[in-house]
Amino acid sequence: MNSPAQPTRRAARALIADDERLMREQLRARLAEVWPELEIVAEARNGLEAVELTEAHKPELVFLDIRMPGMTGVEAARAIAQLPVDEDDAQGWSGCEIVFITAYDQYAIEAFEKGVVDYVLKPAERERLLVTVERIRKRLAQRAGGAPGGGDDAPSPAALQQLLQKLAARMDPARAPQLRWIQATVGQNIQMIPVDEVLFFISDEKYTRVQTATLEALIRKPIKELVEELDAELFWQIHRSTLVNTKFIAGVSRDLRGRQLVAVRGHPEKLEVSRSFTGLFKGM
Repeated sequence: MNSPAQPTRRAARALIADDERLMREQLRARLAEVWPELEIVAEARNGLEAVELTEAHKPELVFLDIRMPGMTGVEAARAIAQLPVDEDDAQGWSGCEIVFITAYDQYAIEAFEKGVVDYVLKPAERERLLVTVERIRKRLAQRAGGAPGGGDDAPSPAALQQLLQKLAARMDPARAPQLRWIQATVGQNIQMIPVDEVLFFISDEKYTRVQTATLEALIRKPIKELVEELDAELFWQIHRSTLVNTKFIAGVSRDLRGRQLVAVRGHPEKLEVSRSFTGLFKGM
């Protein structure tokens, strides 16, 4: 009796973003040598195109030039991290691995040594690219195998957010997180709320709810903007629509459906951790 056929795994797909055409062509050629089955689904000339094409094609891997005109590679990576994923489909798109293309070692080496993102120095050399390819293939295999958070070798979403925030601030100090107060609507009044008193933010289509231990308020700023303006070491994104203040995390549990739930000190509500962010609490 023949055993049932195993589903064939789709070849990994990648996007290359670099404002220099020759650099894109050179990287494409090198990748064809070291990873011939990798499918290059699109090429972008700037950060904005990279975000749009990532949303359209949903590749497993994105190569981003760290410095591009307009939206930089770091800014594009932060925007890509906010793209919606297929939370209800175990086989759906769960985000992508980021590899920076850079001539600026001081940025890349910090990222590489922390294991949060990988990098390729310009011009791409075969030996160094092989190291990157092996790391990425391992992570993609762990993702495909259903390892929580992408596997032990995968960076946590919080670590990625923190590193991207630091890189963005280093490249443009004026864009460092500076939000210290929230101007929010409480009933019929406008109130100034210190950011460090906020337990969590939860957004819906129109408003974002600001919750402290003593009050609930509303603002119109979406989560994706708050992520850029708040300290990523203090506020962790645990869901596409939720940020939680790490100072107030009391614990993490699982419900009967296996979902992770965050308990918050000072408030009875439990916050769901989406599939994309389960790596934040490895071992739970």
